[in-house]
Amino acid sequence: MRPDSHEIYGRRRSRNVGLGIVLGALVLLIFAVTIVKLSQGQSMEGFDHQIRPTLLPATEPAE
Repeated sequence: MRPDSHEIYGRRRSRNVGLGIVLGALVLLIFAVTIVKLSQGQSMEGFDHQIRPTLLPATEPAE
């Protein structure tokens, strides 16, 4: 009898495969959300202590 043929190793392997699939799906989901946000042209500006004209409220031109 091989040491890895016990039933506990089979259960452990199936749990590891399941966990690997779940983690892979999470990575793919985060990647897909990132690609969608970038392709839609969303503003990805971060907080860098600078005044950005794109974040200021629109003002009407002076007449």
